[in-house]
Amino acid sequence: MQISPLRSIARELPFFTTVEDRENFLGIIGALVLRKISLKKASEVMHINNEGLLGMLDAMNVNFSYLEEQDIELEKVWQ
Repeated sequence: MQISPLRSIARELPFFTTVEDRENFLGIIGALVLRKISLKKASEVMHINNEGLLGMLDAMNVNFSYLEEQDIELEKVWQ
């Protein structure tokens, strides 16, 4: 029986104890990056608080922002 590529990646994640939770986390990362779900919803699905999820994303160098592209450009001008 061959292990799926996703499961292989999930096994390398430093967070969570089960492979299933790690696979869910990979899906959550994708949904966040694609702006399909909010940080609040992602936290609910993973059963962790917003700050914990943001910390995990930061530790994995996943760039996630609440801001839209035009908001990011405005932030750059203000700084």
